Amino acid sequence: MTTGHLVDVAAPAEPREVDFDRVRRDVDAHLADFLDHKRRTAPDACLSALVDLVRDFIAGGKRLRPLFCCCGWVAAGGEPDDPAVLWTAAALELSHSFALIHDDIMDASDLRRGRRTVHRSVADDCAEDCGCDRDAAERFGESTAILVGDLCFAWCDELLTRPRLPEERLRTVRKLVGTMRTELIAGQFLDIAPPSEEQPMSRAWRVVRLKTARYTVELPLQIGAALAGADRRLLAACSAYGAPLGEAFQLRDDLLGVFGDPAVTGKPDADDLRAGKRTVLMALAWKESTPEQREVIRGLLGDPALTAADAERLREVIRATGARERVEQMIQARANRALAALRTAPVTAAARHALTDLVALATRRAR
Repeated sequence: MTTGHLVDVAAPAEPREVDFDRVRRDVDAHLADFLDHKRRTAPDACLSALVDLVRDFIAGGKRLRPLFCCCGWVAAGGEPDDPAVLWTAAALELSHSFALIHDDIMDASDLRRGRRTVHRSVADDCAEDCGCDRDAAERFGESTAILVGDLCFAWCDELLTRPRLPEERLRTVRKLVGTMRTELIAGQFLDIAPPSEEQPMSRAWRVVRLKTARYTVELPLQIGAALAGADRRLLAACSAYGAPLGEAFQLRDDLLGVFGDPAVTGKPDADDLRAGKRTVLMALAWKESTPEQREVIRGLLGDPALTAADAERLREVIRATGARERVEQMIQARANRALAALRTAPVTAAARHALTDLVALATRRAR
């Protein structure tokens, strides 16, 4: 693989089957090659430390957005190992890294993927190595993490220039990436904004659709398909499949944020409760709760000093209201809708097989 050259595209009519592990390895290899190049050509030696932070952060991700991007490409007839789609998938992973790094700062999260978040890691190293006070170390950690996220954002755009494709396709891809980012930012703002007079359930679904559903499945799938020259019918099929599956993915994420095993998820199991996340799960619990249960929710949800015992009290209320079971049913219903849409979608056989497997991967996961 050569970092400094553009690549040509070859897309036979019926591509090979998609090997998820191979796609992940290939995307990781492209990212490693790109970051090595950035380290070698850094305009100043100080940038090397930030490149290393990017490299450390991206290690171990699920690569779901690259997988959906690759499946969109294959759906339109592209080969799954074509560098054109792998560079684009790598770009989406860097864009996702930008979002996660900044999200961790906004949520004051300590852990991501079982490791210290970027801002916490930098702050800890600063306090230990430089001997500065904790407040100064925290400010430095957050500022550095913002810059690391900014690098990921900027480098995503650079990677999007790697494939040699017709300009019309590239314009479509850039527009879809822009839409993905804009909707993500809108969803993140809704997620952190103070409560409003809007019904909790309505607002929770707006966050789901803006921050996760289209961002995780529908738009990456369309980006891959557009890259391969998909027509409107195929792009519409990507939406019919991707919209319900993206919602199911976020609903599973909401459950894992409250009931997941931290040893598996890599994140504390009470962070969403401490942060007072107004998820569909919590909106359902509030809607179905008794006056006594609402007092528990009102008193504990969003308490930054929430104890393990208090978190378990909240979980008991969620279970008792039937909210957990109802969300499980909603996940299954949306997975079924995605599979039904896939049965009539104008996609290649290889894409149909891969996208069927991705329904289970996105909805039955434990992390």
